[in-house]
Amino acid sequence: MTTSEQHPAAVARCPVTGAVADGPPVSGRPAEGAPAPGAEDEPLPLYGRDFKRDPYGLYRELQAAGPVHRVRFPSGIAAWLVTGYEAAHSTLNDPRLGKNHALGNDYWRSLASIMPEPQHSRLQVHLLHQDPPKHTDMRRLVLDAFAPRRIESLRPRMQELADALVDALPDRGGADLVQGFAAHYPFQVLAEVIGLPPALAQRFDRDWGKVVQPVGPNDPGRPAYEGRLRALEAYIADIVADKRAHRADDLLGRLVAAEEAGELSPEELASMVFQLLVAGQEPVTNQISTMLVALLRHPEQLARLRDRPALLPRAIEELLRYDSAFELTTWRFPIEDADLHGTRVPAGDSVIVSLCAANRDPRRFPEADVLDLERTPNAHLAFGHGVHFCPGAALARAELATAIGTLLARLPGLRPAGGLDELEWIPAVLARGVNRLPVAYERRV
Repeated sequence: MTTSEQHPAAVARCPVTGAVADGPPVSGRPAEGAPAPGAEDEPLPLYGRDFKRDPYGLYRELQAAGPVHRVRFPSGIAAWLVTGYEAAHSTLNDPRLGKNHALGNDYWRSLASIMPEPQHSRLQVHLLHQDPPKHTDMRRLVLDAFAPRRIESLRPRMQELADALVDALPDRGGADLVQGFAAHYPFQVLAEVIGLPPALAQRFDRDWGKVVQPVGPNDPGRPAYEGRLRALEAYIADIVADKRAHRADDLLGRLVAAEEAGELSPEELASMVFQLLVAGQEPVTNQISTMLVALLRHPEQLARLRDRPALLPRAIEELLRYDSAFELTTWRFPIEDADLHGTRVPAGDSVIVSLCAANRDPRRFPEADVLDLERTPNAHLAFGHGVHFCPGAALARAELATAIGTLLARLPGLRPAGGLDELEWIPAVLARGVNRLPVAYERRV
């Protein structure tokens, strides 16, 4: 076991704890007439290059100070951040908090709604933004496709896809394992699982996944963002039309049939396809990258896992805990004014849970900053908890085990090609991962 490496501190100081984080100036302010964020001190900015590279030092300080803190995101929105494991677990199961965007107050809506209309109404009514009983009914439609028994039956195909991507890497020397593997493998698997026709799968542009990253109305990148959004919406319409014309007993076909039977509205159908395409692919790409970075930072652990592949299932759980691709949950909103772990949170304010902070809580995980591939028990929250526990968890675990196991077995001598501290972490608010991961290896076997 080895301790985690620390990175340079960031530069803006937290008024509550003295913790630091860097970042550009806040790009938004409360709408005219909106209530103040509700905290005496300026909220802590949760963004910036140094923070994204290593948020864990900051999270440790926040946890030591208490479970709930006022933070600010790049859009300018101030929200309540929950950090400790017990507080996170409780919040994820709290029936007083809803996920439907309609519960957010005017202040939140003035800054946080990054998707313009009419796309917001057509693409943001999926599972993540629904509450029971609607959420229960919609979730039931997807569970069979991601059932553990079905996922196990697909493992041979997952292995074929992983091997084909490795076969396309250079014979020796090195490669970028994001662009050469992680950026493609999860989508290829997803297409098999949901029944995306090959011709449509080939048309998918990974760049469309950026529509879930914040781009404010006045951002210079807004036109490009809206162009991606329109292209993705047209692509979803083509998928639905194809499934209407070519009936099939797969997930996409069943969702189209549910809409025709009146179980889903047209907007809910498009939104669920949107969620499958974006949430079902990019997070796994990011998680492969964070797992590889963690192993490359700990070469003795990498060698141990390569030499003892039987450790892989437990190692995947520890790598999920150690650095989760889902750093933060999506928004939750108190239905009424609520006491949240000793902090009063007004109705309609936004609440975010830090899954990464919860997974490094030393009160739950001994030596929480140590990467221990044989850690047990390991009740991490990388897939959330409660009614919104990720329905694709079994699929993600199988993909990750196949990806990591294949790369370690087939690329002997795997090591960084350059300094790991120089990697650029994606600026997405909720996610962790890198867009490039150059590595060296002896040969491809």
